[in-house]
Amino acid sequence: MTLEFYRDYCLAKAGVTEDTPFNPDTLCFRVGGKIFSICTISNFDFVNLKCDPERAAELRERYPGITPGYHMNKKTWNSVSVIGNVPDKLILELVDHSYDLILSSLPKKIQAEIRP
Repeated sequence: MTLEFYRDYCLAKAGVTEDTPFNPDTLCFRVGGKIFSICTISNFDFVNLKCDPERAAELRERYPGITPGYHMNKKTWNSVSVIGNVPDKLILELVDHSYDLILSSLPKKIQAEIRP
């Protein structure tokens, strides 16, 4: 998976913005101002995605390319490899899951403004 494809996929979702709040090399994707994905621009080898804690643990057991979130809450964030050892279809499914988790945590008024 390429950074360009990943970026386009994330930005195609309703209400998504991107920024580099930590440094010029760390790209964050947000919905409603809250981060749902983080990746490195210069070395795009994994993405951090929010995940339901039970599912996060299951995924880590099943895929060696899914590990506890780097520099994140290890219970609710996963680092997901994008260099071929996790299927692209699963990566995109996990992006959707992370986006949905963050969107559903927003106030109902903001959710209504974002949802198509």
